[in-house]
Amino acid sequence: MNPDQLFHAALNAHRQGQLPQAESLYRQLLATTPQHAHGQHYLGVLCHQSGRYQEAIEHIGNAIRLLPGNADQHNNLGLALRASGQLEAAIHQFRQGLKLAPDDGDLWQNLATAQHAAGHLLAAKEAYREAMRRIPQDPDVQAGLLNVLQALGNNAHQAGSFVDAELHFRELATMQPGNAAGHYNLGNALREQGKPAQAAESYQRALALAPEDADTHNNLGNVWRELQRLPEAIACYERAIELDPNLYHARVHLVHQRQHLCDWRHLAEDVAEIRRWVREVPQAQVSPFAFLAMPGTTAQEQLTCAQNWARNRYGRLMSEAPLYQEQPRTHGRLHIGYLSCDFRLHPLASLVTEMLELHNRQGFKISAYSYGVDDATPARLRLEKAVDHFVDIRPLSLREAAQRIHADEVDILVDLTGYTQASRSGILALRPAPVQASWLGFPGTMGAPFVDYLLSDAVITPDFDQDYYTEKLALLPHAYQPNDTKRPLADSPGRAACSLPENGFIYCCFNQSFKITPAVFACWMRLLKATPDSILWLLESNLGASANLQLAAKAHGVDPQRLIFAPRIPLDQHLARHIHADLFLDTLPYNAHTTASDALWMGVPLVTCRGNTFAGRVAVSLLQAAGLPELVATDLESYEALALKLVSEPALLQQYRKRLATTRDNSALFDTAGFSRDLEALYLTLWQARHRVQPAGC
Repeated sequence: MNPDQLFHAALNAHRQGQLPQAESLYRQLLATTPQHAHGQHYLGVLCHQSGRYQEAIEHIGNAIRLLPGNADQHNNLGLALRASGQLEAAIHQFRQGLKLAPDDGDLWQNLATAQHAAGHLLAAKEAYREAMRRIPQDPDVQAGLLNVLQALGNNAHQAGSFVDAELHFRELATMQPGNAAGHYNLGNALREQGKPAQAAESYQRALALAPEDADTHNNLGNVWRELQRLPEAIACYERAIELDPNLYHARVHLVHQRQHLCDWRHLAEDVAEIRRWVREVPQAQVSPFAFLAMPGTTAQEQLTCAQNWARNRYGRLMSEAPLYQEQPRTHGRLHIGYLSCDFRLHPLASLVTEMLELHNRQGFKISAYSYGVDDATPARLRLEKAVDHFVDIRPLSLREAAQRIHADEVDILVDLTGYTQASRSGILALRPAPVQASWLGFPGTMGAPFVDYLLSDAVITPDFDQDYYTEKLALLPHAYQPNDTKRPLADSPGRAACSLPENGFIYCCFNQSFKITPAVFACWMRLLKATPDSILWLLESNLGASANLQLAAKAHGVDPQRLIFAPRIPLDQHLARHIHADLFLDTLPYNAHTTASDALWMGVPLVTCRGNTFAGRVAVSLLQAAGLPELVATDLESYEALALKLVSEPALLQQYRKRLATTRDNSALFDTAGFSRDLEALYLTLWQARHRVQPAGC
């Protein structure tokens, strides 16, 4: 047979699946006519089909050299290269083919598949889109695009790039509206961006498709909680646990939200179980913040809880090489970076703003790195002006944010959020700064090797408690909590405007409802009984808590109407209404923090009880700095006796009010300029220690 006859005979056998016969004929052809391009091409295709990829690459490569300009040859060479694991070379061949046949849907699909395998996900996404324009009904193309979108979304979410995650998951959910996982993942990305209402819609769509998914019920509960719809949140957590009894974090959320509602049924049993998980089930996702407020938890257990959390959440990031390596500084001033999601109208602003304004700019450069929502309030605008550089890192991934901080040559990075809502402590896990510290946001240890210091004071964290903290304790000389003496203050309202009686003694507590425990509330009820003309003025955290506290009062034999709830109002108005409070009653095991400073600033004496953990000693520290250590009790019995003594001795109580008023501007608690100098001295000490002992992770 002549060469053409041999080629057609081989091709016919090939098409009929007679591969051994076809290969024999191709080889006869090439033995006599090695320059036969089509013979080289199709023998290469046959070798590919037989799993002999290197032979396929050689023969198809020969065909391209002999007869350039054939898109099919580039496509088949790309397929052989892809099958042999040579992905970049395959991508090159598919692109060469597309130069010749730009409307070939199969080439676009093959390019997308190779790019996906090579990890070029964004390029693969665009290539799949091009393929869909040419072959829109091809199920493999649609499946490939969905897989790439899923991978892109997962990678973006894991990296903390939630804007990108939303983009990818939204496209996936639009393409495949019947896929519950797509809506679930979109909900997660929306929630991380502070869009709880939109996240709730996505979770609800997911549950309509997969009503038995425990994780979706749990996450829907999280956004209901953030939207202050606590009964709905609790119902979601209960359903999640019903579906998966081992969903530890759902149980923790449930118990903590019941605390917000002051629903104390089974509280002791629930807390005992969670404490056991902390000790015995390290993989359980027990929120360190929720754990701080659970009665009976010890400093050792809080340490273990935080360490478990750090390993579970940040283990992968901690295993990566730290961004900061020993290198010379290129600037003169010590660069302090503050990291927070709460640079807005938030209690943090009433603590740190003036301190930021008063930092010594000759010796320090001050930057704020914000990943929270810009609420466009005067508080936000003032914070932006209070620092040298205000950087919005919200759109950035964890690594991008850490790289920005590192590129800015921050010397000491101070995390003001810790393990509270919307935390992005993973930025610290990447070690962008040589010295990293935790302060103010989270009242406890972070249990993480990437936090070198915990800024505190000797009252809250005495030296003998060092073993309960993975951070080295960096102690300020007075209270660890700064104050803004420029807080706005509205005109004082009348009692009637506050729904208060015109006469009678007013106990108050403006702490959040989750801090109120059965033991503390029982103490308050005994005080009300002992002071017949008194009322208890509480913050209206939520309607459920108000109703439950009134029921609890009735159970204690106290008229529920003696509990009056103060609605949430702007800070200046809230401060102004303090004028009607006679005595602030603190909580335990989680003290008043910012609320204590507010009360003392407004001249309201505060009685507290010294706890055994960080969160339970903050008010003790504030009272000591305010010059009122006598108002600290060592246990609830003496706390109750002290409060009763003050209410029964009006002259003594008035003496304390007068002391607060006359010494306020001179006390260590409200000396913001002095606090700023003390903090700067502490920063210099930490920086100097850096050159003697390297912090972990560098």
